[in-house]
Amino acid sequence: MEKKEKSSKKIARYSLFIMIAGFLATLPFQDSIWAELIRGGFEAGLVGGLADWFAVTALFRHPLGIPIPHTALLPANRKRMTNALVTMLKTNWLSKESIQEKIKQIPFTEKLIHIIRRELAKEAVQKGIVELIKKMITNLPIEKAAPFLRKHLLSVISNIEIKHILHTASEQLLKERFDEKALNYVLNKADTWLRNKDTAHQLGSVSMNVLRKVEADGILQFALKSIQNLLTADKLGDILRNILLNVVTNLKPENDANRKALLLYIRNELQNIEDNAEFIEGIDKWRNKLLDTWNPDQMIHSSLQELQQSAVSMVEQDAFRDHLLSGLTSFLNKLAEKGPALDGWIKNQIGILVDNNHEQIGLLVQENLDKLDNDTLIYMMENSIGKDLQWIRVNGAVCGFFIGIVLTGFQAFLHLF
Repeated sequence: MEKKEKSSKKIARYSLFIMIAGFLATLPFQDSIWAELIRGGFEAGLVGGLADWFAVTALFRHPLGIPIPHTALLPANRKRMTNALVTMLKTNWLSKESIQEKIKQIPFTEKLIHIIRRELAKEAVQKGIVELIKKMITNLPIEKAAPFLRKHLLSVISNIEIKHILHTASEQLLKERFDEKALNYVLNKADTWLRNKDTAHQLGSVSMNVLRKVEADGILQFALKSIQNLLTADKLGDILRNILLNVVTNLKPENDANRKALLLYIRNELQNIEDNAEFIEGIDKWRNKLLDTWNPDQMIHSSLQELQQSAVSMVEQDAFRDHLLSGLTSFLNKLAEKGPALDGWIKNQIGILVDNNHEQIGLLVQENLDKLDNDTLIYMMENSIGKDLQWIRVNGAVCGFFIGIVLTGFQAFLHLF
């Protein structure tokens, strides 16, 4: 641009020099009609070139630095010119109506979806999205999240309604007939223990120790002493073992009356456990004591770290990228279905934005123009339209040259008569 401008200035200057040189060169040849015609052309071209040079220069500055009236038009009328430019920009070129009309013609949703789909098809973009998700996961502030989770966890445990849990648990236990399974388990364990060869001796020893510690009077004391004298620990233990084995064996069949009565008692206790205030109070005290001494910070922090690492590992898998792209594609398809409604909303919002801030366009242009000093503004305008203005000078000299030839020829023709 700069080089072209310099070339046009040189051409304009050379055209003026040519006219001057031609005029001076033809002055000595007054007797020849052809010399008169050429001299007239150069004379008119010189006048035209000088006049156009003056006119072009007067737009931007005083010709030859002389403050001739009505020159340096741009600096002298800068305020009026910029105000006219801003007004024309706001009212004609970028009016509210023209902007809003143009906005109505733009399919924002269609263009946006097209751009997103095109970018998502690129391998680099896919990898970039995965890396972004990984960074988001690895940069999560676990240290800040742990205290919050600890507080929330303790609050949740503290607010758990024991009565409701017991009710739900008892219903589930009875539904799965856990009472029968538990009884069968206890009976089988008891049967195994009772059939052990050491069990009789253990039962006998314990029973003898209990009898020795019993304090009684009269006949009862005499009976207890008689039993101790008649039976050894092994014999007493063997008797007790047989009795207990008999009880356990009798309780195993499902149709046994004692078994049914025992299960009925267990079921009643399970069904009414939520109404056992003493039991519930005991659980509450145990829970509160546990919460007072429990410090889950390390556990929470470790769990969050493991969860974070698992999430990063999941994101690095190709299956995650496939699922992500599938989800984004599905989202874009749904977005495309709602395109007209979404487009209307976007255009409405932009219209409101334009309506509320249209004056800012003029103010922005005005502010930017006011920041420029006269020399900078003149330089910018000369760079923009200077080439055409310089060619005006060239055209003035050339046109003047030919017009001068015509006029000189016309004068010569008149002199013939």
